Amino acid sequence: MSAVTTQTATEPAVAMVQVSAMPGTVAAPKLVLASSSPRRLALLQQIGIEPDFLLPADIDETPRKSESPRELARRLARAKLEVARDAAARNDMLRAAFLISADTVVAVGRRVLPKAERLDEAADCLRLLSGRPHRVYTAVCILSPKGRQRERLVEARVRFKRLSSREIESYLGSGEWRGKAGGYAIQGLAGAFVIKLVGSQSAVIGLPLYETMSLLEGEGFPVRRGWGAPA
Repeated sequence: MSAVTTQTATEPAVAMVQVSAMPGTVAAPKLVLASSSPRRLALLQQIGIEPDFLLPADIDETPRKSESPRELARRLARAKLEVARDAAARNDMLRAAFLISADTVVAVGRRVLPKAERLDEAADCLRLLSGRPHRVYTAVCILSPKGRQRERLVEARVRFKRLSSREIESYLGSGEWRGKAGGYAIQGLAGAFVIKLVGSQSAVIGLPLYETMSLLEGEGFPVRRGWGAPA
């Protein structure tokens, strides 16, 4: 990967990371993932979609007063897309690119759990989630080269087993919680805590694959070009 920084006199720098192209592919529309999340990148790669660039959008993710978790997920995904759109408009390579953004919110009722950065935040999240159900909302937005913007909101329900103090301490010691909504990563060690999942696991991880692929395909992006030649 190679990084390129775009900046104007009045705007903060936006780090653009170029991703190596998949071998054996032909020229196709550029695709930009407005995220620095390795999980979202890995999910796209899982279904054979390789973004050409990563364009993280640094925004304020503080919930607004009385804002529901689903409204928060939608607003943040849209805000990330807007930042990426403005940055792409200033770059000749990206003006005709497809853009994808997403945001994931973990909530218990209307209470939004943080993307844990501190040990105490993660510990509070795990204690709250222990033995009870919670919901995960992931919003995904795309912007086509023609300027058409589309989005989907996916809701999943997750229930954790009752966690012992030892289990919580062990998970905190792994460091896997850092930067994760709700203080856990379902695709990692915390998968052992899940006794029930209703909905899309990829949405809980950070990007609903079915919805993302459908949105891209609906706007004409060649979603299966990395799958190889038909039999």
